[in-house]
Amino acid sequence: MTLLKESYLCHLLALVLAAYEDSGLHRLAVRLGAWCNRQIDESAILRPLCREGAVARSWPDSLCCKLLSWLVNLPGRLLRRFYLLLEGTFETSFFSQLAFRLGDETAVAEGWLILLLWIIPYESWNNAYTLMAFLVLLLLLHAGAMGRGDRRLDVEGIGFFPALFFGAVVLGVVFSLTRNASVRFLIYHVSAALCVVVTVSALRSVEELKRLAAGASGCVALSSLYAILQRLSGLEVNESYVDMDLNADMPSRVMSFFDNPNTFAEVLLLLLPLTLALILCSRHLFSKLLASGAFLLGGVAMGMTYCRAAWIGFACAMVVLIFLWKPKLMPVFLVLCLLAVPFLPASILHRILTIFDRSDSSTNSRFPLFKAGLEVITRRPLSGAGLGTAAVQRYVKLLNFYHARTPFVHSHNIYLQVWAELGVLGFVGFVGSLLWGVKRAAHAVRHCANGAARTITAAACAALCGSLVCGLADYLWNYPRVMCIFWFVFAVALGGAKLCAESPRDPS
Repeated sequence: MTLLKESYLCHLLALVLAAYEDSGLHRLAVRLGAWCNRQIDESAILRPLCREGAVARSWPDSLCCKLLSWLVNLPGRLLRRFYLLLEGTFETSFFSQLAFRLGDETAVAEGWLILLLWIIPYESWNNAYTLMAFLVLLLLLHAGAMGRGDRRLDVEGIGFFPALFFGAVVLGVVFSLTRNASVRFLIYHVSAALCVVVTVSALRSVEELKRLAAGASGCVALSSLYAILQRLSGLEVNESYVDMDLNADMPSRVMSFFDNPNTFAEVLLLLLPLTLALILCSRHLFSKLLASGAFLLGGVAMGMTYCRAAWIGFACAMVVLIFLWKPKLMPVFLVLCLLAVPFLPASILHRILTIFDRSDSSTNSRFPLFKAGLEVITRRPLSGAGLGTAAVQRYVKLLNFYHARTPFVHSHNIYLQVWAELGVLGFVGFVGSLLWGVKRAAHAVRHCANGAARTITAAACAALCGSLVCGLADYLWNYPRVMCIFWFVFAVALGGAKLCAESPRDPS
């Protein structure tokens, strides 16, 4: 630590920060931030967009919410009554007390489980692992409620729009053109729903929130390290992942434990902001160094994926994170980004420039996919083709909507794909869920004192914003494991917002 403090780089950084603090640019940034806050708080246009809507406000007191909450908490209440009937037996049982203690540490167990789940190689992966893992966590949560009686599943905190989206998922099976295949996709969505319910309900403290961020950081570190080893071992270039006419000198695209470089990039996009938040809020040097190493490895691996949509999404996520966490640092961040451009590897810089090249086959191949997805929406706007990519594929093939050499897998746009699968109800539920989650997290960050809960909530909100930008050019849920990670980050944002509201002066 002493060597770090006495280093030339540390002194140079301190001088730059001191100069910025006393500069007119800093004063301008502070005034601009204050003006933006006033516009949000006082503007007749922005205020309705930023405040909680009437539907979201009325959700906790609605009959639907109370009924749903009663149903999902019924097993816990029955277990609690059973415990009270045999309280003496349970109190003297070693295994019962162990189960109750484990139930109190559900969030800690989840931190380890997500790390173990997300580093399983694709060849050994089974989507049933996610379902089984979160069922175990649900049982642990019920065990905690059985022993203490003060734990419950927080349906109110999850909100109306996620409940609407899951209802649309169920209807997507009912009206599906391929019902058997849709049932398989329903299991994936059930796993994601359990992830949200368990995560939001289990979080009770800032330390537990940091444990979840640590699990995500561990996934980033191990998967990124494996990706770098892939590159060093001489991974062959897969021509199906890149236009070799425009990128003849580009090296292989790493994919780590996942089957596709785009999928790996999307995982990093969702989890890297949480890793950065862990650096910012860790109290001890050792944990800061570990998180910094994970972030550095993740950044290098993100570059090696050569996924342009994820790069753009990650850049947007960083802008949102800085804006929410410390708006006055935004000018410095933008200047540093501009200064970093000349130091980018030539292959990465060239890959970025191909975004604007109309002859790029990867870019051009998306337009027939977009068109096919829009055709499905036009024909079945209310019900969609059915839950899952298989239902959309069948409908597209049946009506001959797609005319290109590469096979139709999905619409390569998360908004088009969700609407094509689930109809307008699913689209409204999905977009409403994400907008409500982002608004709630951003509101909590703006009205909470500095602390770990505020920082991690801002990071989760930023990751969601980045993924929504990335989703314009890709379908993030093509791999169910990424879908679960997506909803995990969503749950961290909601759980963090809940902690911010409960302890706005958290000193962590």
